[in-house]
Amino acid sequence: MYAAGSETTATTVEWAMAELLHNPNKMAMAKQELKENIGSTMHTVEETDLGRLPYLQAVVKETLRLHPPVPLLLPHRADVTVKVRGYVIPKHTQVLVNAWAIGRDVQVWENPTAFIPERFVGSNINYKGRDFQYIPFGAGRRICPGLPLGVRMVQIVLASLLHSFDWELPDGLKPEEMDMRDKFGVTLQKAVPLEAVPVKGEGSLRVE
Repeated sequence: MYAAGSETTATTVEWAMAELLHNPNKMAMAKQELKENIGSTMHTVEETDLGRLPYLQAVVKETLRLHPPVPLLLPHRADVTVKVRGYVIPKHTQVLVNAWAIGRDVQVWENPTAFIPERFVGSNINYKGRDFQYIPFGAGRRICPGLPLGVRMVQIVLASLLHSFDWELPDGLKPEEMDMRDKFGVTLQKAVPLEAVPVKGEGSLRVE
């Protein structure tokens, strides 16, 4: 459980940073919100600050929509034979829910492959399992037990990274040239790991 929780959290932070670097205008909006609500970079982002960062929360939600940490969720098993939307699911059938495809459904989401955090600003859609068009953590009794901690950790780590540093791509790479392909597995990772350069003052440090 510890390994699963730490890997999915790190993967989500990596995807969020990649999407923000790939969309500099979204990065600027997130940093502006932090500047207005937290102040200078001398102030540490605290958990109590997260409620005043709705755009950052929307960034995390949009990241989870496009890049759910576990794309096929955990396997389910039908206890009885049921009929769902015209499909018969026999008893004892193992069911895999494709959260990745649900989050990119063109019948539900407008421009589904684009990174648009604004779609969640002021929206009541949440990841707590009540909105079946958006279930990155699953739903019902099988929902991820680490949801509250995981989301908080992603939000505070992402907020701290954005608030403490400006970020650049290495070696003159342009945002539109970034490789944003994903690699399917138990978790959804970037095919090419993110490499970015945090800049503060006159110095910089390359981070992978």
